[in-house]
Amino acid sequence: MIKHCMIAWVACLLAGRAIAQEAFDRYFVAEKKYLQLPVKNGAPKRTIEIWKDGVKLRFFEMELAEQEADWYAYLDISQWKGKKIELRVDQLSKNARSFRPILQRDEDANEPKPYTETLRGQLHFSPKRGWTNDPNGLVYYQGQYHLFFQHNPYGRGWGNMTWGHAVSKDLLHWTELGDVLHPDGYGPMFSGSAVVDSANSSGLGENGNAPLVMFFTGATCWCQGLAWTNDGLNFHKLNYAPVPRVNKDNRDPKVFWYAPGKHWVMLFWVPLDDGTHTQRFFSSTNLKDWTPTGQVKGGKGDDRYLFECPDFFELPVDGNAANKKWVLSAANTQYAIGSFDGSVFKPEQERLQGMWGRDYYAAQTINNEPSGRRIEIGWWRTHTDKDNMGFNQSMSLPMELKLVSTPEGIRMVRLPVKELESLRAEQVLNGAKRVGEKTANPLAGISADLLELQAVVEPGKVNEVRFNLNGLEFVYNVQAQEMSADGVTAKLPLVKGRLQLSFYIDRTGVELFANQGFVYMPINKNLNGRNCSINVVGGTAKFHQLNLYRLSSVWQ
Repeated sequence: MIKHCMIAWVACLLAGRAIAQEAFDRYFVAEKKYLQLPVKNGAPKRTIEIWKDGVKLRFFEMELAEQEADWYAYLDISQWKGKKIELRVDQLSKNARSFRPILQRDEDANEPKPYTETLRGQLHFSPKRGWTNDPNGLVYYQGQYHLFFQHNPYGRGWGNMTWGHAVSKDLLHWTELGDVLHPDGYGPMFSGSAVVDSANSSGLGENGNAPLVMFFTGATCWCQGLAWTNDGLNFHKLNYAPVPRVNKDNRDPKVFWYAPGKHWVMLFWVPLDDGTHTQRFFSSTNLKDWTPTGQVKGGKGDDRYLFECPDFFELPVDGNAANKKWVLSAANTQYAIGSFDGSVFKPEQERLQGMWGRDYYAAQTINNEPSGRRIEIGWWRTHTDKDNMGFNQSMSLPMELKLVSTPEGIRMVRLPVKELESLRAEQVLNGAKRVGEKTANPLAGISADLLELQAVVEPGKVNEVRFNLNGLEFVYNVQAQEMSADGVTAKLPLVKGRLQLSFYIDRTGVELFANQGFVYMPINKNLNGRNCSINVVGGTAKFHQLNLYRLSSVWQ
């Protein structure tokens, strides 16, 4: 009997809780730049909508704080200033404090000050608030580098895919300008690319300005949509999809100008019915009308060779402009090298490995780069969804891609861009050194969370060379010729008996570029130490170069 009473009591309690939930809607006049949205990490997700004159302008889900907020998200309402708009929430407890009253602000009210949080990477871009993943639309336009990115402005987990936007003069110091492509009838705004239409082939330019044209995937229609801007600030969407759905959830258009054929090329991932990954190629003269030209097959199912987020570009081999090859890559950085005639790509070498670290994904290179370099930035899955942090995930360091000849064939290398040298605030170690088992730690007494370590080491007959970098240890096994860190191991052969190592150390992990970029090894781990050391096991190693720099934050 008691058991049945307890069940009835719980049922009544749950019923009461359900009755306590209600739809919420309020009209208010937009007076300031932002509508303040209270977030409680882990709270039930609520659907929020903004309406004006009977038209739904914004819609998204968020972990809405009904009492105390962990942090605040901000919805830009400045374009409707002075107008009456309606806020709707699908469910809200009657005693909830959220939106009672509706709060508007002109500034971010979160504490601590944005970009200074304890888990904020200080060398890597991450959004002021919310989640980020793939870089999108990397392009140089009107004197600035533009970084668009997959963004959830209303939570630190994946969702509400929107294109965020940031600009930079130097690839390092980024200024966020707000979100530019919002979910709409196409669906959430999935990944894509951007080009500068210098000749205005699209007819979208105005007042002599070449348009910046962006291509995205609408993740409801699974079509490839088009948006553009003539000033980098105001954005418009074409009212139809230039490329309708091909098959299943095809996505992630990469677009570029093919000069020999005087036409545009688009490629994107299309899965076949049997699970085979393909990259489909299309051609256009005006960016609006596209004709299919070919495809390249990749892996199948969990074999993710050529799966999603493609990039495609031409590079000289060994710097020789008369000998160029095309590189086709996808999200997991595996790539192919071959030839391209403007319509069809013919791989000559396939399934080449592009990265030996952890959680580097969906990289994209910059179109229209003014110096002619091929510069790549990728999504780095850092672990920042901790405590009351209001942001999550980051981008990698920018790196230059090159093709070089090797005995095994042509390979692509990644090198940190030269602009990173401008972050060197102080050189605290310089020169050559012999380090043995009983040698004093050459990095003793150096305490900083942002560092660059450049080393050329000849290990000789030692067993191991160990680099402890603020609590993350990289161990080089000389006999196996392998570098290991936090459970990740990469083959790293000696070159004429030596290793060349470039470590970039941030609060959220370390990126290693080894042997002139043949090995790129990012390791994401929140670092809580401020001490570094080098030690050797089984003999003495010669450091022909051992340079250490304290670095400045990109947020200063």
